[in-house]
Amino acid sequence: MSFIASDAIRLRAVGSRLFPHNSQSEIRNPKFSPMSDQLRKRLFDELDAIRLIDPHSHIEPKSAASKTLADILGYHYYTELIHSAGMPRTEIEEPGLDPKEKVRRLVERFEPLRNTVQYSWLLELAREFFDFPAGEGLTTSNWEQLYDTATKKMAQPDWERQVLNRTKLDAVFLTNNFDDPLEGFDTSRYVPCLRTDDLVFHLGKPEVRERLEKASDSTVKDAVAVRTAIGKLFERFVSKGARACAISLPPNFTPTACSPSAADRALAALLQGSEPDHKNQTTLSHFVFWTLAEFCAEFKLPFDLMIGVNRAVYRGGVYQGQDLYDSRVSLIQYQELFNAFPQVTFPISVLASVTTQELVSYAWIFPNVVTNGHWWYSNTPAYIEQDAAARLEAVPQTKQIGYYSDAYKLEFCLPKFAMYKRILAKILAERFIIDRGWSEQQALTLGRRVLRGNVERIFNMR
Repeated sequence: MSFIASDAIRLRAVGSRLFPHNSQSEIRNPKFSPMSDQLRKRLFDELDAIRLIDPHSHIEPKSAASKTLADILGYHYYTELIHSAGMPRTEIEEPGLDPKEKVRRLVERFEPLRNTVQYSWLLELAREFFDFPAGEGLTTSNWEQLYDTATKKMAQPDWERQVLNRTKLDAVFLTNNFDDPLEGFDTSRYVPCLRTDDLVFHLGKPEVRERLEKASDSTVKDAVAVRTAIGKLFERFVSKGARACAISLPPNFTPTACSPSAADRALAALLQGSEPDHKNQTTLSHFVFWTLAEFCAEFKLPFDLMIGVNRAVYRGGVYQGQDLYDSRVSLIQYQELFNAFPQVTFPISVLASVTTQELVSYAWIFPNVVTNGHWWYSNTPAYIEQDAAARLEAVPQTKQIGYYSDAYKLEFCLPKFAMYKRILAKILAERFIIDRGWSEQQALTLGRRVLRGNVERIFNMR
């Protein structure tokens, strides 16, 4: 046998794209062959069997599951898309609107959304939880039956447990206000996370200071008192099982160290009740943010940074449909932070795919920077595949958190994670097994690590 022939056989065995021109079409392009489809399905089935920890959500633990289909269609993805396609905001957010009537109105406007991945989430959710027929779309003639079926199922006393089991969710991270009492729910199932946006950006407001004083049982009068109060928040959250601190950051924010004396002057000016001064607010924001990082180091909590959102860009938008990303953000703004706190792990989410290469390079270099999920406007298959592949090819596998749901209701965890697992299976099949000759077991080990293992280790869930 010639070298060329034997080499072609070897390349075929590992699925290379470099084959003789007279090979069968599925061998010439193995990424789109029946064999590769079967490979992707096997990988997906294995990934889909993994028990999950969702490391970021907005779920309310005392009402985690939906009560009606209005809770599902009221998700901001649907209301903002429908509003964008022409439905007046007043018809979506009419005060006192009956849930069933709200669903009727939204379904009537659903036609322009049928191409979106959000629509596919809805159909998968309906099939998996409410026995909606496969291959059928949501229409004005069948929505009411779906609504009634969903309402009956959601009324079952163990509905929340059913959703958790069907989704294979062991734990879900929350987004807790700093003054949340963290009572009345299982904190091992619904994991507290200290959300700090108000502390950093709104401590100049009297109502926020009053909340901090009440939550910490202290008087916030100077920088030392602010630091003491924040320390008490960390003590309480950690005692209740918190596993992370988190904040959403605007594109113009640059963390820098701030002296207590500068913070004292800024706070004193704000306490006088005069017109808020941007410089004083910025100084106080820097002090509080740096203090949070210091306590993350002390309490060994990861500090989740969600970077790049501009609030209220579209002021006429529906609720939660007003914020947009800003490409002017750069992680160079965080260099001082990353250098100053090498002992703190920073899971980083970026709002736009255009920032992914920069995030990859920072995770490549900084030991304390971790890539984290696919956030908001990056959470569609085209961006996820591009961004996830870039991370898997360039960032150490121990420094990647594959996905989080960002969900407001439990039911959405299933279709959103399923979307990511399908994309992950595709990347592992094509880029690692076919292109690089990995075994299926090697690829699955990597998949399990980014889906579950890293979440356990980074957030100390073991």
